[in-house]
Amino acid sequence: MTSGPTLTIKDLKSRAVLAPMKRALSTSSGKMSEAPLVLIDLETNEGVTGHAYLFCYHKMAASMMQRILAECLELVRGNQMAPADLADKLLGCFKLLGNQGVISMALSGFDIACWDALAKSADMPLYKLLGGETDRVKTYNSKGMSLMATDALAKEAVDLLGEGFKALKLRLGYPTWQEDIKAVRAIRKVIPEDTLLMTDYNQSRSVDEAIIRGRALDAEDITWIEEPITHDDHIACAYVAKEVKTPIQIGENFRNLHDMRNAIHSRAADYVMPDLQRIGGVTGWLAASALAKVENTLMSSHLFPEVSAHLMTVTPTAHWLEFVDWGAPVMADPMVVEDGYAIIPDRPGTGVTWDEEAVARFPTID
Repeated sequence: MTSGPTLTIKDLKSRAVLAPMKRALSTSSGKMSEAPLVLIDLETNEGVTGHAYLFCYHKMAASMMQRILAECLELVRGNQMAPADLADKLLGCFKLLGNQGVISMALSGFDIACWDALAKSADMPLYKLLGGETDRVKTYNSKGMSLMATDALAKEAVDLLGEGFKALKLRLGYPTWQEDIKAVRAIRKVIPEDTLLMTDYNQSRSVDEAIIRGRALDAEDITWIEEPITHDDHIACAYVAKEVKTPIQIGENFRNLHDMRNAIHSRAADYVMPDLQRIGGVTGWLAASALAKVENTLMSSHLFPEVSAHLMTVTPTAHWLEFVDWGAPVMADPMVVEDGYAIIPDRPGTGVTWDEEAVARFPTID
């Protein structure tokens, strides 16, 4: 890994906004039409500023994340920007509270901003700083196709493919397994035969129901079935994975490396997909990718394509980049997809920069 000049932490500013989602998302947890985001600007004494954003899931989490970020600053202000050392220090400071949930998400945002600043100081994209050699990553469109009527679903599938993709994700969990299959087949009728189709249940099924639906999907040429049941019941997940032929995917809710290791060792899934802001930011992702290599397990990303794309280029068992555009409304230069690949911008850092005029138009979260 290439290194740049030494940087020292000076200040951190954060803002919380509600960004509009181009396509509302409906899952078993409800419907979402706005993305609550925390925007991070981490300043250094050397004049380099690192950017990152966090996806809060619920508005109430935004202020909590901001308070944790402010505390992080006070704990490491004046420290050299060495992400792994800072991660260890901050994890130690919050240990008694428990380094999970909102705390780990905020720490991940801090870590991502550090890496963005370091790559900028080295005057290279993050993936090059980390030793990556390619500027494009295969990706699937995960921006829509959530529980809706089949006619609307088919139209959306065509629209989503038209945005430069060759693979799509479909949210399932209709009242009956027959309706799930009907949704899959409605999409298959309108997309090219070679289009890959992933599915996601968002933890909405019981074990027995997951097996029934999984076996029905086995005949539908599905790339994977994501989180069919509660993600952290690894024994039950392993049972489902054994009974269903289609690969099972979990991982977006791994709270740390320990969770991921346990899931793999329990054979809870065939594939894993850690979430950048839950697994520990860039530093945590690099440790997760090393574990996936040792365990010979294919690893995909969850959300945050702007940064995850860089990391997929240095992930030995890289599988698929999940693409959503929830951060795009606040970006000066949103990420581009061409012919099924996310294109990593050729500029220093992660490529995350703010469109300040757009940010100013969006509602703020107090």
